[in-house]
Amino acid sequence: QECTELDIPFHMLLGYPKDVLPTFVVQNSVGGLVTDFCPLRISRQWVEDVRDRLPEDVPFAQVDAHNIVPCWVTSPKQEYSASTIRGKIHRQLPEFLTEFPPVIQHPHPPSCPAEPVMWDACYSSLQVDRTVPEVAWVTPGTAAGLAMLQSFIAKRLKSFSSQRNNPNKAALSNLSPWFHFGQVSTQRAILEVQKHRRAYKESVDAFVEEAVVRRELAENFCYYNENYDSVQGAYGWAQTTLKLHAKDKRPFLYELPQLEQAKTHDPLWNAAQLQMVQEGKMHGFLRMYWAKKILEWTCCPEEALRLAIYLNDRYELDGRDPNGYVGKRCLWSICGIHDHGWKERNVFGKIRYMNYAGCKRKFDVEQFERRY
Repeated sequence: QECTELDIPFHMLLGYPKDVLPTFVVQNSVGGLVTDFCPLRISRQWVEDVRDRLPEDVPFAQVDAHNIVPCWVTSPKQEYSASTIRGKIHRQLPEFLTEFPPVIQHPHPPSCPAEPVMWDACYSSLQVDRTVPEVAWVTPGTAAGLAMLQSFIAKRLKSFSSQRNNPNKAALSNLSPWFHFGQVSTQRAILEVQKHRRAYKESVDAFVEEAVVRRELAENFCYYNENYDSVQGAYGWAQTTLKLHAKDKRPFLYELPQLEQAKTHDPLWNAAQLQMVQEGKMHGFLRMYWAKKILEWTCCPEEALRLAIYLNDRYELDGRDPNGYVGKRCLWSICGIHDHGWKERNVFGKIRYMNYAGCKRKFDVEQFERRY
């Protein structure tokens, strides 16, 4: 509707990009093609497939709207940790963290008017797992995402720095679903949040660290490491320590059905799993605990990572995302990515350890358990 008001035609093509887009370009004498950037292999394969089938005289540009500083501009290589990428990002922010130009009325009539979109055909063509129900707390679309951003600034930003690791406190932005689906950009969120630096400096700085530095570190890892969803992608020290402890006796062993149905001995882990299944979003602090316990309770690191990625991608609204594969979830928690070695212990080796007692020292565990 917004595009129509701006005289921008919107064409909906059904099918794989390589099968439908080059044909559309030729049939409509399209002069140039622009696509978004995503570092994950399936998206990169789509881009390569389209590029290989485009006419040679049609320029094809890729824009990194995932990140504020484009991934390939931030660094030409895989960065080791937040400490090695932070300065590179902050040095570039003045150039890239700028206000968006307004989208104006298109000055020329469309050469190929769009056909009415057959939405029912679009919906019926989707091949998705309909046994995972929709969630009620989130409304898709840019307007709803911007409303969530404004509610974060008005109600939760002031406590973000001090309370973001407490699952019982409403301190998080809750913006990751809209970030993931490209309905609100990180850049828009940062531009709005930074207007409140004078009032909430610590929280604004913490939000920039999480939403910019940590997110773009995850994108950097997925872009430069083809094994971003595998134990083979871990650093040498982590692969070595996990291998040395792969056959350690586990205190408990669970299979996928028990994990998926939250049927473990641990009420906090079960509550976190149920939060993810019911709401499509597990609290960020608990994602670390959740993944580390999967490492502790499954037969080997490879199986732990496989199950963590499966559950994350199936139930999280922001699953299938660089921040999910790396972030403080799967590879960070299970394979020590962007972390360092800690005191050696059973099963974990030198991977950072978390336990129930440690969580109890940080927040009211029983209050969270009662909610789910």
